[in-house]
Amino acid sequence: MRNVLFKKSKNIYKANLHCHTTISDGDFSPEKIKELYVSKGYGIVAFTDHRILNAHSELNDGSFLAINACEIDINENLDGKPWRNTKTYHFNLYAVNPEITQTPPLPRMNYNDIDAINEYIQNRIDEGFLVCYNHPYWSLQNFTDYGGLKGLFAMEIYNNGCEVEGYYGYHPQAYDEMLRTGNKLFCVSSDDNHNRHDLNSSGSDSFGGFIMVNSNSLQYKDVMDALRSGDFYSSQGPEIHEISIENNDLSVKCSNAGLIVVYTDSRKCYIKRGEAMKEAEFQLTGQDEYIRVMIRGEGNKDANSNAFWLRS
Repeated sequence: MRNVLFKKSKNIYKANLHCHTTISDGDFSPEKIKELYVSKGYGIVAFTDHRILNAHSELNDGSFLAINACEIDINENLDGKPWRNTKTYHFNLYAVNPEITQTPPLPRMNYNDIDAINEYIQNRIDEGFLVCYNHPYWSLQNFTDYGGLKGLFAMEIYNNGCEVEGYYGYHPQAYDEMLRTGNKLFCVSSDDNHNRHDLNSSGSDSFGGFIMVNSNSLQYKDVMDALRSGDFYSSQGPEIHEISIENNDLSVKCSNAGLIVVYTDSRKCYIKRGEAMKEAEFQLTGQDEYIRVMIRGEGNKDANSNAFWLRS
């Protein structure tokens, strides 16, 4: 029987799940952000200003949805170290219900207290938030820092602001490391835009990382249901149209690609190279715990699917 793991629907919406405005340290107002992102084909923006949740329901209409959200941080004790050498956890909290409009309690625990951090994450989940772990590479973190995190809805696989700032925004290895420990979380690409540079300059942090969400509509509940179920993919540009499997035959359909890779829980991966490929077929071994698909398109930009668990 053919099992469709992902299929682009007629209602698919482009979303930026990490965005800062003048409410915290961004240079554009929420109204300006909406204007700019709608002009680039986006239908969804999560406004994740630092340590403060501001609902922007006044921006919502038939073509745009603002998600109530904020970004919180847990910082390593400086001990005289400069900020540039200090580890930090950053989490985006997305309100599942639009009636959640208050900033959640901010974390007060020690950076090294992973049990307290996980308790904080669980408390936010219980209050009605999805929790996303952000930019581990920029945060100077490694597996000893993030490997013990529990309860995450997703983690960033690509952060455009970090990539523009220092080429440390793309970190698929961190996602694989989490998956290999059995963490069944999704991956997102985002902008993390602050808009301190001209939008047409190489320093612009907008419009570089996004997700494409299959949702019944742009109603808040429908979008959040799609996020919770993982019915989306992440991209820097390329499109994923369909991923399906029948027995051990995997089919991938996409926009023009020069490389399509299927990553697994083991060293085994499946690779197809070509020019302007729009589809590829792979014969799986049947022993893979999970697979995830990466598409590399024009300009060496990537799209990444969420992980699909095949045997558990």
